[in-house]
Amino acid sequence: MSPRELDEDDVRNRPPRRSTRPRSKDRPAHADAAVGFVVGVDRGRITCVLGDPHDDRQPGDQPALVTAVKARELGRKGVVIGDQVSLVGDVSGADDTLARVVRVSDRVTSLRRTADDTDPVERVIVCNADQLAIVTALADPPPRMGMIDRCLVAAFDAQLDPLLVLTKSDLADPSSLLEAYAALDVPFVVTHRGGSIGELNERLHDRLTVMVGHSGVGKSTLVNELVPDAHRSIGVVNAVTGRGRHTSTSTVALPLPHGGWVIDTPGVRSFGLAHVDLSRVIRAFPELEDGTEECPRGCSHDEVECGLDAWVASGRAGSGGAARLASLRRLLSSRHSGDGGDGGDSATNDPSND
Repeated sequence: MSPRELDEDDVRNRPPRRSTRPRSKDRPAHADAAVGFVVGVDRGRITCVLGDPHDDRQPGDQPALVTAVKARELGRKGVVIGDQVSLVGDVSGADDTLARVVRVSDRVTSLRRTADDTDPVERVIVCNADQLAIVTALADPPPRMGMIDRCLVAAFDAQLDPLLVLTKSDLADPSSLLEAYAALDVPFVVTHRGGSIGELNERLHDRLTVMVGHSGVGKSTLVNELVPDAHRSIGVVNAVTGRGRHTSTSTVALPLPHGGWVIDTPGVRSFGLAHVDLSRVIRAFPELEDGTEECPRGCSHDEVECGLDAWVASGRAGSGGAARLASLRRLLSSRHSGDGGDGGDSATNDPSND
């Protein structure tokens, strides 16, 4: 059979395929985008204030709040409190207006935690902060050194300056707890009910400070005193369990009247440290850091072959080297305590056994 000759009736005219490719690889530069600072994130709505958080403000000035959503081009990139972002759209802050977050600047610091010490998924709590205030009650509920130690490890890992804030000193003497942390040279503030918070105000002035602590330690009470119109919920401590009830349910950044910001976080009962890098923690101990060069590879700094023992014995770590090494090892051991920070010895126990 001879092949049939083809004619125009044998040609199918198909409609052209609609291309899913973008018409151009170029994306809007958003050169006129406004700079914002994230102060709240709630169910997809991002609350920002315009400008830099460290800009000078007059006492009593309340920054205008802009509500925004994350732009599609950001993809899965998350936005957390403390982020510096670029905003387009309606940034007037008027009711029923919505802007878009189109860029998130590189983060200088990131305070992170995991659900527990075995959870590989870390969660960024706050970014770009420069100070971590660890709020601990001296009584009702009693202080938990395990939690304090874990927060200190998280602060050193995130390269934040730690600040120990001891509340309810009218119920217990802070001496034993302060003695346990003397070798770490952690600055501290002691407060009591109805007392002045002037020293705490000075420590927070012109800084971006994150406040963390167990429920019931008086953290929200302090925030309400620092920021009179904050209206953070205050709870009571359970007389049976000795634990506080969660009152603050969301993280929020609040402007301090005389400069600076305080970030109030919900009360926590655990602080997982599965993400912590030992080398970053060691940097907070400069007199010991050079001694790690004599450690075997993968050294946990709490084993027989650890080179830090010889380093301290040689005097190269200074006169307080032994105490600093003991404190470092106590902090590192808190990463494997198995309680996530909920337990831990009270301040009346020997810290060497923590």
